[in-house]
Amino acid sequence: MEEQKNSQPKWEAKVSARVTSASADQIWPLYTDFFNLHKWYPGLTTCHGIHGTNGEPGCIRFCSGFSVSSEGSGVDKGSENWAKERLIAVDHSGRSLSYEIVDSNIGFNSYVATVKIVPGADGDDHQNGCVIEWSFTVDPVEGWELEDMKQKFQVGLQGQAKRMEDAI
Repeated sequence: MEEQKNSQPKWEAKVSARVTSASADQIWPLYTDFFNLHKWYPGLTTCHGIHGTNGEPGCIRFCSGFSVSSEGSGVDKGSENWAKERLIAVDHSGRSLSYEIVDSNIGFNSYVATVKIVPGADGDDHQNGCVIEWSFTVDPVEGWELEDMKQKFQVGLQGQAKRMEDAI
């Protein structure tokens, strides 16, 4: 059974949120402040650096209070959900960064995510707008369906985008 589980293809998904009143150049620095995600992400109570220099590849943050857990319902029975996440790449000119979970109690294995801040388009005057794209790959998570996980991430990203937009 274990062998079969490991042979399943990785889950891949992307969610996005539009920010209308802040530019990509205004939103990007909030992401490169890697150790302070708790300021923006709903339900995340703690985030702080535990290794390296904030915003530089190789640094590691500790996050807790996620509303995401392998229980599927988002309700953890007894202890707070936590993850240690390592920043693995930063592209300032392309406004993207990638990170991976190196340890957690949320049931995500081989989780790697990339966040990209894309200047607005569509022919409107989007000089002050952008789109936050959050893509991820993860081994299938027991107790979850990919669509449920994607929906949870979408809701979180929408909340995060609103908090960021309101702060600018």
